Amino acid sequence: MPSKEELLPKAKKPAEDALRLHPFYKGKVQTMPKCPVRDLKDFAVWYTPGVAASCKAINKNPELVYEHTNKANSIAVISDGTRVLGLGDIGPEAGLPVMEGKALLFKYLGGVDAVPLCLRTKKPEEIIQTVKFLEPSFGGINLEDISQPKCFDILDTLMKELTIPVWHDDQQGTATVLFAGLINALKVVNKNIRDIRIVFVGMGAANVPTYRLLKTVGIMPEQIIACDSKGILHKGRKDIEEKTDMFRDKWQICMETNPDGITGGIREALCGADVCIAFSRPGPGIILPEWIKNMNRNSIIFACANPVPEIWPWEAKEAGARIVATGRSDFPNQVNNSLGFPGIFRGILDVRARTITDEMVIAAATSLSKFAEERGISDDSILPKMDEWEVFLHVAVATAMKAQEQGIARLSKGSEVLYQDAFNIIKNARESTLTLMNKGLILNPPENAQS
Repeated sequence: MPSKEELLPKAKKPAEDALRLHPFYKGKVQTMPKCPVRDLKDFAVWYTPGVAASCKAINKNPELVYEHTNKANSIAVISDGTRVLGLGDIGPEAGLPVMEGKALLFKYLGGVDAVPLCLRTKKPEEIIQTVKFLEPSFGGINLEDISQPKCFDILDTLMKELTIPVWHDDQQGTATVLFAGLINALKVVNKNIRDIRIVFVGMGAANVPTYRLLKTVGIMPEQIIACDSKGILHKGRKDIEEKTDMFRDKWQICMETNPDGITGGIREALCGADVCIAFSRPGPGIILPEWIKNMNRNSIIFACANPVPEIWPWEAKEAGARIVATGRSDFPNQVNNSLGFPGIFRGILDVRARTITDEMVIAAATSLSKFAEERGISDDSILPKMDEWEVFLHVAVATAMKAQEQGIARLSKGSEVLYQDAFNIIKNARESTLTLMNKGLILNPPENAQS
């Protein structure tokens, strides 16, 4: 890993560039046609009077909406701006740049057309009803940056009541990529997933579903100690017990984990641990180097708070950690949801899945880890990188095949067809962007704003 003197200025550069480049481009996404417009006569087909024929066909058979419109490749990215990138409740306007960025990643990495929608409401029932109103227009829903605990109920309710897949990337997406990274990190350090002790730092929208997923794959709650902002979770946490209506998942974790009843904070939790999974508040200084020194040999640290990890990677390494991962692209081992959601949505849209199950998440995570392992894993490379664009094809196929296996797909396709379809769609998205750049329709950034 490069030295602290090399990394710290580099870590600050993306924020500096963002303040120049966002105003320069005035946003990151736009609407472009996907049909030819040879002359104005074509509008008679794409709009009135010709479009009425498509409307009548869909009216007779609503499933034809997937054939006559872009619903089959269109999703909504929905947020209320209450938990944006570790910045907290900054509101819908301030959250919009993130949702636009998400839409950009969906398109470029997965070929998925995503519409950013920031809502001026914080009420769970209003968010749920708004998404229900939007269901006819989209093939899927991506919830984003919604605070906990309401995010859990919103996701659970919508998954039950909608006939299109609903995904909360802060929950399911984080758990997917984290699990993939954990699989390979344990292979690098030669530890068995059944024998390790895991410490969770932060028990919010990211770590609660990660805990659920790890239980699903066979990790025992007795292997886990969890910490929230007030300390270690245990059966004596009356502050949580008194609010089980709001924090039922957290109270369940209190009851299931930490069999020895250890109390205290992160320092005490990390003593003798093998793995630290941190999705808490931005650092540095949330996890201190001296605490990592008390972990077992060949320890693994996932310090994934954004925009700044709970501990700088070089500090964790100096303290004895073998593998360190963060959520940032400018450090090794980026645990970023962007490795998961583009391919997952590509897969569910291509078979028109009705929902997204834990088994589909596990299939996607396994595909991610296998892709990295086949090209080689090491201390500083436990996951694929975003520029290895073939990984999204493999994740799409794995997700789609599992959806068909579980009987929740409307379409039936073989793995080779799925791979080729995903290849063509993603290739089109990437080459379309390149063409716009080469033609000068997307301008190059000013020289003083380049990274």
